[in-house]
Amino acid sequence: MGGNAGDRYAAYTKLKIDYPAERVLRITFNRPETYNSVDAETHTQMTDIWRDIDRDPDINAVIVTGAGKAFSAGGDFSLIEHMTGNHEELMKTWKEAKDLVYNVINCNKPIISAINGPAAGAGLVVGILADISIAGKSAKLVDGHPRLGVAAGDVAAIIWPLLCGMAKAKYYLLTCKPVSGEEAERIGLVSMCVEDDKLQETALDIATDLANGAQSAIRWTKYSLNNWLRQAGPIFDTSTALEMLGFMGEDVREGVKSHREKRKPQFRKDCPI
Repeated sequence: MGGNAGDRYAAYTKLKIDYPAERVLRITFNRPETYNSVDAETHTQMTDIWRDIDRDPDINAVIVTGAGKAFSAGGDFSLIEHMTGNHEELMKTWKEAKDLVYNVINCNKPIISAINGPAAGAGLVVGILADISIAGKSAKLVDGHPRLGVAAGDVAAIIWPLLCGMAKAKYYLLTCKPVSGEEAERIGLVSMCVEDDKLQETALDIATDLANGAQSAIRWTKYSLNNWLRQAGPIFDTSTALEMLGFMGEDVREGVKSHREKRKPQFRKDCPI
């Protein structure tokens, strides 16, 4: 890789960038001490990097994975607490949440996720929106929005029903129960599940094959298939807007407090809608 290629990603200080094979870029969520939780700066960088990858003439495939024992634990509590009740911050986060999903969908390069351990929240967006998603057997995928006290926004409504069907999507999204790597493969939530010690090797083999394939054919196939996701845009926009509305309410405060205190939340039983 030339010097300019490296400089292209110099601003992405919260993400580890390397090149494990020719024309393959690897992004590693790199806060292992917090199970790769996502703070505000990381969320912005995760959103923006796909545009640079799209324009990068030296890259043909992308791998996304996590450092240490987790893929990504999702948004950290400092980010969530800063958003709660903060109209200005919620507008910014809503735009970023939409841009993250659409930037991954619109990125012309095929994306392979290597999901090692827990994957939630913003990290899970990239994990299951990836064109080829590979889970290790120790992977644990969970969309915990309602457990936090907000609607399942982010990537849930745009792709879960398409991948695993409405019945499974509703079950896991309403109950916030985790999905193991093997179960995720069984229900179609991920492309495949492999032994943990084969995860990175498998992702690199697939990325290398794609990097050496017919690029116009691969990129146009991705573009065409992702029209299934683009046509679900209004569904996605609604879910993410309602998630943001939830951050103006009481339940999210109890959701965060109960997470911090490691207890079951005590949400109010009545609701006007």
